[in-house]
Amino acid sequence: MTARTGDREGRWAWRLTGLVTLLVYVFMFAPIVATVVLSFNSSMFGGFPMTGFSLQWYGKLMQNEQVLAAFRTSLWIALVTAVVTSAVGVMTAFALVRFEFHGKQALSTLVILPALVPETILGVGLLVLIKAVDQPRTLLILVLGHILLAVPYVVLIAQARMVGIRRVYEEAALSLGASRLASFREITLPLLVPAVVAGVLLAFTISFDNK
Repeated sequence: MTARTGDREGRWAWRLTGLVTLLVYVFMFAPIVATVVLSFNSSMFGGFPMTGFSLQWYGKLMQNEQVLAAFRTSLWIALVTAVVTSAVGVMTAFALVRFEFHGKQALSTLVILPALVPETILGVGLLVLIKAVDQPRTLLILVLGHILLAVPYVVLIAQARMVGIRRVYEEAALSLGASRLASFREITLPLLVPAVVAGVLLAFTISFDNK
C-alpha cells in the first residue's frame, strides 16, 4: 500500500513538474508568437484584432541591412551559447550528482551563483572586469558572457533529471565491461535527452533575449 502511494505521488509529481515546465515555456514564448503574428498586420500599429494581412513590413525589413546584420549576429551567438552551455551544463550536472570530490559544494555554489545575480549587475560587473584587465571587447568575450549567464539554468535542469535516473543502470553497464564513457553515452545520455532539449531551448532563449 505504501509503495503504491509512493508511486502515485511520484507520477503526480512528474506530471506537476511537466505542467509547470510547459507553463514556463508558454510564458516565455507566447510574446514571441504574438509578435510574429502581428508582424503580418497591415497596420503599422500592432494590436488585435488585426486590420488585414500584409507582407510589407518584411519587405522593409529585408531592405535594412543593419537590422539583418544584428539579427544574424544574435542568432549565431545564441546558437553557439546553446550548444556550448548544454555540453558544459550536462557534464557539470553529471559530476555533481554522480561523484563525491573535494570542493563539490563550492563548485555547485559557484556554478549557480550567476543565476542569483541580476543580469544587469552581472553585465556591468563583467564590463568593469574587462576594462580593469585591459581586455578588448570582442565577440568571443560576449559569447563567454552569455555562456556564464545561461550555464546555471542548464545545470539545474540536468541535475533535476539526473537525480531521477537510477544509478543501477550505469552500474549494470559497468559490470558488463562497458567503460564509464560508454556507459554515459549509451545509458545516461539517452535518458537525459529531455533535459538536454530543455536546456538547449532555455539557453538559446536566454542568450537571444539578452543580445
